[in-house]
Amino acid sequence: MFEGKKILITGGTGSLGRALTKRLLKYDVDTIRVFSRNESKQVEMEDEIRDERLRFFIGDIRDEARLARALEDVNIVFHAAALKHVPVVEYNPFEAVKTNVMGTQNLIDACISQKVEIAVGVGTDKAVSPLNAYGATKLLMEKLFVTASNYLNKNKYKTKFIALRYGNVLGSSGSVVPRFINQIKAGEKMTITNPSMTRCSITMDEALNFILKSTNTGHGSDIFVPKLKAYSIGELKDALVELLGDPGQEDIPIRPGEKIHEVLINSDEMRTAWETDSDYVIVDANLTDEKVKSMYPGFAKVTTDQQYSSDKVEMISKEELKKAILDSGLV
Repeated sequence: MFEGKKILITGGTGSLGRALTKRLLKYDVDTIRVFSRNESKQVEMEDEIRDERLRFFIGDIRDEARLARALEDVNIVFHAAALKHVPVVEYNPFEAVKTNVMGTQNLIDACISQKVEIAVGVGTDKAVSPLNAYGATKLLMEKLFVTASNYLNKNKYKTKFIALRYGNVLGSSGSVVPRFINQIKAGEKMTITNPSMTRCSITMDEALNFILKSTNTGHGSDIFVPKLKAYSIGELKDALVELLGDPGQEDIPIRPGEKIHEVLINSDEMRTAWETDSDYVIVDANLTDEKVKSMYPGFAKVTTDQQYSSDKVEMISKEELKKAILDSGLV
């Protein structure tokens, strides 16, 4: 589906954006436009990935006119730009509204005006029953994506707006793994909020596979969620100690907006959720079961209303965690 396509990635210089760019370049794409506001990271990325199909656009998703220019003749958009660090967003909530909410609406408007074929919004588990400002802005991002078709004339060109939801990528920038690793290497104690906290585990390769598969499967106004295993912070600490040594541990209070366990689908959303062995899709509540079956072959209607959360799924073993950390290249 990517052959000969022009693709734009917002937040393209971030961990996910870089990895997604490298993966997409393996296909016979026409061009990939990397859209971000970080000039230094764009220069680094251009030096690292030397490919004549790459284009770099300095810009901010808060600027709709710049987005519209960057989206000219683009077929597929992956929207990964966001303010995402929970403590930063708690301290600067309206800045996150400007980027994560208003910036997303700017992107939607630009996609419609430029007749983009598919727009994929990369979300987070923190959007479910949000406890923090970051999660609240990402919930609104999701809502904007799944309702964007309301702006479209059904008889004219229609952009597919697809939303994705998963947890932190293991080892990605800003996640707990590189922070713990840096603390160990510096001889500092690991700052552990609560060893019993759980988080769903997804590697970068798994995230990329999920993104590309969902892009191919989605029809618009849908939310895709992968089925994942989870790990506890205590188990993660033990895995890192075995790999790097034990600098000790310092307990810190739960930060504002932190949950003990993350929820990927709440019990109310399960009413409109369908599943395969590997994924869920949350569909438009107005669709009949027969229509959903025809649109999403291989998906079966979920028969439980139990929420899907990091404390209710299979836990990844310490050995699996160690392998994932090693595969991430951080150690």
